[in-house]
Amino acid sequence: MAEERTDRHALPLLQAGQAQKELTHNEALVMLDLLAMAAATGIAEVPPAAPSPGDCWIVGPAAGGPWAGAANMLAGWTESGWRFAAPTPGMRVWLTSDDCEAAWRDGAWVVGETRTRRLVIGGEQVAGPRQPAIAAPSGGATVDVEARASLTAILAALTAHGLVATD
Repeated sequence: MAEERTDRHALPLLQAGQAQKELTHNEALVMLDLLAMAAATGIAEVPPAAPSPGDCWIVGPAAGGPWAGAANMLAGWTESGWRFAAPTPGMRVWLTSDDCEAAWRDGAWVVGETRTRRLVIGGEQVAGPRQPAIAAPSGGATVDVEARASLTAILAALTAHGLVATD
């Protein structure tokens, strides 16, 4: 009987008439424990020397030792050894070492970068898509040096934060 697995995370499925269904079910639960609300200690090329059950890591791209062949996967330590789960597009993992998210995007883990169309806080939009460049003040009948310096500083800050395009 061929083993069937789920499409996204390759979790084992129970089969009709299967003996020892608890093994398949328990393996699926272990993998769900690794994947659901995923959190990892960090990204590493080799496993830690003394992992504890429940410890999770993102395997780095140059994986070695017991992690050889598992590059970019999530590695979870269980009482039965390491379990590996392949990332899927859009997967997010909280990295406790960096206190931020890592997202699986375009075949690589991207750490600390959040993509969104707009930022809403307390029901109010506080940031949206980047706006076109704004020219620094120049000319005019009356030149107010302090006002011009303030406007230039504001434009520089908005540009530095990526909210306004550069000229």
